[in-house]
Amino acid sequence: MNSDRFKTIGVIGAGTMGSGIAQAFACCGYAVRLQDLSAAALDRAIQTITGSLDRLLKKGSLTETDKQAALTRIQTATAVESLQGCDLVIEAATENESIKVKILQGLEAIVGPEVLIATNTSSLSVTRLAAQLQHPGRFIGMHFFNPVPMMPLVEVIRGLQTPESAVQAIVELAQAIGKSPIVVKNSAGFVVNRLLCPMINEAVFVYAEGLATAEEIDNGMKLGCNHPIGPLALADLIGLDVLLAVMNVLSEHFEDPKYRPAPLLKEMVDAGLLGRKSGQGFYHYH
Repeated sequence: MNSDRFKTIGVIGAGTMGSGIAQAFACCGYAVRLQDLSAAALDRAIQTITGSLDRLLKKGSLTETDKQAALTRIQTATAVESLQGCDLVIEAATENESIKVKILQGLEAIVGPEVLIATNTSSLSVTRLAAQLQHPGRFIGMHFFNPVPMMPLVEVIRGLQTPESAVQAIVELAQAIGKSPIVVKNSAGFVVNRLLCPMINEAVFVYAEGLATAEEIDNGMKLGCNHPIGPLALADLIGLDVLLAVMNVLSEHFEDPKYRPAPLLKEMVDAGLLGRKSGQGFYHYH
């Protein structure tokens, strides 16, 4: 296995991450098949990608010809059968294990056993997901970060069943699209979210205790720790529901009270205050 064998990339899920992954590959010359059950989600994804490419065009990062070529490389479809013939399929569906298992098992019935399947999960067990497949050795984690076109990191997660050849192939592929991969073992939250999400969760505790305003907490971490964005603004960007899902996974896996989700975080999610995507989180968005 090497990155040369990957010519057509399938992406399942046309949300924020799926559209970003599709754009990253299309801009680097790969044919992309973006699949989602919702035609409306696919339309929104193409609009999002077009807008992102337009911003890069204004910055001078790519030409009009580059933009049109990238858009031409992306085919969309609602039928999962459209992923036949792909050399790699990346699942970027919602962060829910039962949903992912259903998608992955359906996908495995369509693509050949030689096709690698990757998941973009940010916290779920790659080993446990792989165990649901008939060919678990074909499965690997490929965790991109939002916004995908801009963020250089990809966590390549090795499940217990993942062979070294698959790891090396995905590392080379990530490098081929200009990313900087790190290889990590399978563990809840992997590396980045295991460190990041408890820090953000602690910021929610600090805010709930009234120690400082959201702006002051964020400014403290930006000015005192040189973070480019404060933890509460980052929570709004990630989505408070996503943050809570990761904290629940960490709490369940490690059974350590230090991973207990902040009660205010749970209450805000119950209220539908999810951050940027809902228009309100720790900050208001218009």
